[in-house]
Amino acid sequence: MKSTNYTFPAFSTRAFPIWQRNFLVWKKLAGASVLGNIADPLITLLAFGYGLGSLLTHVDGIPYIQYLASGSICMSIMMAASFEALYSAFSRMHVQKTWEALLNAPLALDDVVLAEMLWAATKALISGLAILLVIFALGIGLHPHTLLVLPLLFLIGMMFASLGLVVNALAKGYDFFTYYFTLVLTPMVFLSGVYYPVAQLPGWLQGIASVLPLGAAVNLVRPLLLGHWPSAPLLDIGILLAYCIVAFYAAIVLTRKRLLN
Repeated sequence: MKSTNYTFPAFSTRAFPIWQRNFLVWKKLAGASVLGNIADPLITLLAFGYGLGSLLTHVDGIPYIQYLASGSICMSIMMAASFEALYSAFSRMHVQKTWEALLNAPLALDDVVLAEMLWAATKALISGLAILLVIFALGIGLHPHTLLVLPLLFLIGMMFASLGLVVNALAKGYDFFTYYFTLVLTPMVFLSGVYYPVAQLPGWLQGIASVLPLGAAVNLVRPLLLGHWPSAPLLDIGILLAYCIVAFYAAIVLTRKRLLN
């Protein structure tokens, strides 16, 4: 493959057929895929929400099951987008050679990366919608504000997909992803207010938590699911957009370096 001589990403509508290709492949195993993405957060919600919730009835004046549910949906979006942008994208890039076949067509690598990011966000949104239905069945989130959660979930999915594609561009094998999940995503879950308020953390950890993308996601989604407005929506949306834009640009640069040079 020839190296490219432009700096800024160059996209076209040709990214859509690549997205469509991934969707058609996924549709064959959609049931198992959605079940796999919602099983873990659903088990967490039921086990902690009703188990721990029987001992810890309210957090910040909110019933614990509602507090946990409104944080768990953000965690599930993070995990679904990350898995797709890591394991599935790496398989298409390196193992199955799908990207190589696509680049033999009149497609740019930037279009392929864009399609992967959008598809990972779409798949995460589908998983999020399934979890929303479960939350609705529990009587949580039945507010007009909840409609605003949907575009937020897609933005959160794009942001974590972009971060995942950065790691994907650096990975030499599937084992490399363990470092990302263990050292980045798992600690982020416990620092972002999913299970308990960030205010319970030491001051220096609260400072770290204030700039984490999952924390910004929870700050936006939780109030909306509970029928309230976020306290600082512009700040939290700005954090998500900053992570998404910077990470996606880095993913483009690193993927070009890996595949085109």
